[in-house]
Amino acid sequence: MNDTARQAVRTRPPQADSLARLMLGALGVVFGDIGTSPLYALRETFVGHHPLPVDRFHVFGVISLVFWTLILIVTVKYIGVILRADNRGEGGAIALQALLMRHGAGARWLPVVVVLGVLATSLFVGESIITPAISVLSAVEGLVVVEARLEPLVLPLAVLILVGLFVLQARGTARVGALFGPVTLFYFLTIATLGAFSIAASPGILGALSPHHAVRFFLNDGVFAFLAMSSVFLVVTGAEALYADMGHFGRRPIALSWLLIVFPALMLNYLGQGALLLRDPETIRNPFFLLAPEVLRLPLVVLATLATIIASQAVISGAFSITRQAVQLGFLPRLRIRHTSERTEGQIYIPFVNWGLLALVVLLVLSFGSSSNLAAAYGISVAGTMTIVTLMTGIVMFRVWKWNRWLAGSLIAVFLAVDFSYLAANFTKIPEGGWFPLVVGIVSFTLLTTWARGRDLMQQRMKETAMPIEIFIKSAARTATRVPGTAVFMTSTPTGVPPALLHNLKHNKVLHERVLILTVVIEDVPYVDEEDRIEVIDLGENFFRMILRYGFMQQPDVPAALRQVETCGPAIRMMDTSFFLARQTLLPSARPGMALWREKIFAWMLRNAESAMEFFKLPTNRVVELGSQVEI
Repeated sequence: MNDTARQAVRTRPPQADSLARLMLGALGVVFGDIGTSPLYALRETFVGHHPLPVDRFHVFGVISLVFWTLILIVTVKYIGVILRADNRGEGGAIALQALLMRHGAGARWLPVVVVLGVLATSLFVGESIITPAISVLSAVEGLVVVEARLEPLVLPLAVLILVGLFVLQARGTARVGALFGPVTLFYFLTIATLGAFSIAASPGILGALSPHHAVRFFLNDGVFAFLAMSSVFLVVTGAEALYADMGHFGRRPIALSWLLIVFPALMLNYLGQGALLLRDPETIRNPFFLLAPEVLRLPLVVLATLATIIASQAVISGAFSITRQAVQLGFLPRLRIRHTSERTEGQIYIPFVNWGLLALVVLLVLSFGSSSNLAAAYGISVAGTMTIVTLMTGIVMFRVWKWNRWLAGSLIAVFLAVDFSYLAANFTKIPEGGWFPLVVGIVSFTLLTTWARGRDLMQQRMKETAMPIEIFIKSAARTATRVPGTAVFMTSTPTGVPPALLHNLKHNKVLHERVLILTVVIEDVPYVDEEDRIEVIDLGENFFRMILRYGFMQQPDVPAALRQVETCGPAIRMMDTSFFLARQTLLPSARPGMALWREKIFAWMLRNAESAMEFFKLPTNRVVELGSQVEI
């Protein structure tokens, strides 16, 4: 999975729940993706696009490589180091980027951090499309193991499940979310038990845990070992969720869930699959389901399907969350965001993202046709995201934590050596399908950077033509007629006179008795406390500049904030308040700033942005929009 997830559910601070409850919740949200990797990872290593002989040498080499990959990437890197790099409790690439932006103001490396964070976010988009497709499809393919004649039903049934999954997103998952942890726990116990029985039948497979088998694999069969890495890497897809969901469960519950439940269950299952292959190489066609006795295979298909649905739901929730963060931090235009739970702040639904993902996921399933083909497209975006997070964590070690240079340098060197090796191996999958997440990533990166750059240029142009507020107040206060009530002029820049204020005075010839110039600022921290929310500056003549601050994980609610204001005269009543918004029409031009084609993309994104009225929860019958034109 990725960055996420996937920012799913935040009901209360991690400390408010018991450790056992948080561990159970983490199983359903954090470990769903990496937990479903046994369905296809080992099979693809042997029969994927770079097949290997199913013999003792290669089985031991692959199992050894799986074990030490999980140890180095998940246990040492993520659990041991990266989970320490939290931004006031939150994790993930965007939170890490915001952390470095806060500590690196003015630093020469800051633009590099911004690019890395945006690139990681872009790669996550590709992952969020592939994860539901390969997970659900690989589970449904278990029907073929139960009964070969059911093969024609696999694709239609997978598509039906995926459509139902995305349709249900609009209703929210707060109720069924309570079942995620128990179902996933039962799934992990089941795959661990199946693996343990297989190991008991062939205990010699335990010798594969020795690292020398992986070393021999590379020394004796180097090219095939390198190619196999692209499939072995599938065992850690979803590891990013450990970091991305840290804010929902806390570092300790995630670490303990991994060390006590998830990692042992995964390794028992991988070892069990390896033992099965030693006894019967023909079972490589689907070793996960063939681990179970024939009578239990259909129930296992049902359980695996439930586990993949849970994993996919966590990815979708993560896509919603990371999209909201990108909007808040200025990398995407405003989008319609619905809250699906009154109790749970993180339970959100973004229709544009939901239906866009559904269309691409279904297209992907129908185009690739099988989980084996999809596996060729899976991994490259995850490897890229992991490499970026490692680089950014390295900057944190040196610039924020001030660790010993030799210690930090040695750790990062080892992590990057592993990350770049797997990234290079995954590049070999580009012709077979790895191109898909790269194309998605490039398109996403272009849109994110175009919006951020265009927004900066537009604000610069508006500042160039803005009148100083002091001059305006002295002039307007003496000449304009004041009418009862409060006028709130919303502006993205906390300096100068808002265009809407100038246009209102020009056309209506009046000013309200109280004028608030309001700017909503999204800080580079996840949450801003209520006591730090509101700043009011008295400009004189009953003019006030107000700044509302929110974290990038919070949804702005302007009316709710205004009702708390007590420092600018009488209480603000919505029935006596009018909100004035400026809607800019962009005119692409040949002025320096952005290429003309990017200006046209930015103009299209601006036209299709969600109305500020709905985004800031303004009362619909109290809003006036005034248009203006801006050249960039």
